[in-house]
Amino acid sequence: MSTTSLLIRKDQLATTRLHTATDAPLADGQVRVRVDSFALTSNNITYAAFGDAMSYWQFFPSGEEGWGTIPVWGFASVVQSLHPGVPVGERLYGYWPMASSAVLNPGRLSPERFTDVAPHRAELPAVYNQYFRSNADPLYTADSEDTQSLLRPLFITSWLIDDFMADNDFFGAHTMLLSSASSKTAYGTAFQLHQRKGIEVIGLTSPGNVAFCESLGCYHRVVTYDALDTIAADTPCVYVDFAGNGELRNAIHGRFTHLKYSSSIGGTHVEQLASKGAGKDLSGPRATLFFAPAQIKKRTTEWGAEEFGRRMVSAWHHFIAKATDAKSPWLHASHHHGGEAVQAAYAQVLAGKGDPRIGHVLSLYKQPAGN
Repeated sequence: MSTTSLLIRKDQLATTRLHTATDAPLADGQVRVRVDSFALTSNNITYAAFGDAMSYWQFFPSGEEGWGTIPVWGFASVVQSLHPGVPVGERLYGYWPMASSAVLNPGRLSPERFTDVAPHRAELPAVYNQYFRSNADPLYTADSEDTQSLLRPLFITSWLIDDFMADNDFFGAHTMLLSSASSKTAYGTAFQLHQRKGIEVIGLTSPGNVAFCESLGCYHRVVTYDALDTIAADTPCVYVDFAGNGELRNAIHGRFTHLKYSSSIGGTHVEQLASKGAGKDLSGPRATLFFAPAQIKKRTTEWGAEEFGRRMVSAWHHFIAKATDAKSPWLHASHHHGGEAVQAAYAQVLAGKGDPRIGHVLSLYKQPAGN
């Protein structure tokens, strides 16, 4: 057996190549999975853009200097097992490499999940090391795998951003400015914030995405990046930055005299990412990176893991009912199979091109699993 991976040049994210290697034998306690399908969104581009700073490259080391494997979310099937608690054929949801297969070291097993306890992942955020067993996963249905891959990890981040803001009383502001408003994590956040009384949600986007953002119904206003002057400069506001665009961040910090908080979430505008250390010269509050695992840890400590899960599941079902509404769905899945198709889809997402209603679901197999 062999595994095909899509490798990314760490210092030049547009440079990719396919690499195929013969699989090494499993060690006792390991399992091998076939990565059947995974989503590729601007969130994964953020993983690459912050790969060194946030250790995303370390989850699935490529073994080649200067080259990395971007983590993705999706579904896999166990095809070989030397672990008595994980049978061949089991379906799993979790964090995978952009590859046709992967090896896990299952530990801390429960009926619902297990953790990859591989030594190289021990110091990495625990939330990314958990694998959910589909036969006992409260979010799983067989007919919604595409939607789960595309929206589940992003929505959990959105839900945590909303919770973090509410937990801090929105830093005394009543207006939330969300950049890259057409991105899935942004409109998931807007969906949550829109339910908060007294909070105005303004989506910031490019002219080509205005109509899409307005159609979502979760932004009170949609404003193009070049029209910030249509928002009063003395508006008490919070900036939630999904774009990572340094020029835009400077413009917002420079314009809004009552900017209460600046939260950095991602980097969808890869070519305009703020350079390291650029925040030192910003007007107003320091741009602070939002780290979802920290909010998860805080809330599971305060609420307990069971209550945390109950609230998250409830919010997910509410969101997904709206996002997949048959009359006006927010998202349609587009499938890509095989190495060249995956490379092409990656290039498209990296460039920020395409219809925001289209979500990319990929497999490095030439044919869908089962065919």
